[in-house]
Amino acid sequence: MLPWLDLDDDTTPFPELSTALDNPNGLLAAGGSLKPARLLNAYRRGIFPWFEDGQPILWWSPDPRMVLSPAEFRVSRSLKKAISKNLFNCTFDTAFSEVISACSEPREGQDGTWITSSMIQAYEALFERGDAHSIEVWSGDTLAGGLYGVGVGQVFFGESMFSRESNASKIGFIFLCESLANWGYQLIDCQVQSKHLAALGAETISRDDFTSRLDVFCDQKTLNNSWSSLSVEK
Repeated sequence: MLPWLDLDDDTTPFPELSTALDNPNGLLAAGGSLKPARLLNAYRRGIFPWFEDGQPILWWSPDPRMVLSPAEFRVSRSLKKAISKNLFNCTFDTAFSEVISACSEPREGQDGTWITSSMIQAYEALFERGDAHSIEVWSGDTLAGGLYGVGVGQVFFGESMFSRESNASKIGFIFLCESLANWGYQLIDCQVQSKHLAALGAETISRDDFTSRLDVFCDQKTLNNSWSSLSVEK
């Protein structure tokens, strides 16, 4: 039986990660809340929420895990060519609500979204605390793409991205990697395997390896973390 977390007690510990299901991969627990304390504790443990409307909150820790070192990302020749055109302007934390709302829109071939209204409220609360961040990719005054996630210590936990123009989200991700590397971040959690992220240098590691890295990096300070007031043409 899937363990249930106490809705009113965010100090109730998560189950051991070794008890997560193999099918579906990584399903660990249900219930609880999306309050900041619960969410940040989850990320530190290598756990994230993912559920749809009508479902209880579901908590996941898949094995293996896809990760990327910000200093080791790779850019393809075609993407370098796109960047050289300087079609976009990238910023941080200037339009978090717009980014997460755009990420929540159903994709082609999908009926719904896992970024529910309760998830949006929860991550907006994290943003107000300075724990969640957005990357905006602008074409003039139009939001062409972006992504958002959570920063804990020297780890950035990527959540979702969207693109309304070709290469917009990819260029936003490159901007993120460059900035995180400069700030001393050691790890980006990409959650599950993706061909696109693999092409940028992401790799899959075991859950045990992942959580061992979190134990070290989540407690480390960044070197020069300045999420605000950044704007770069790409």
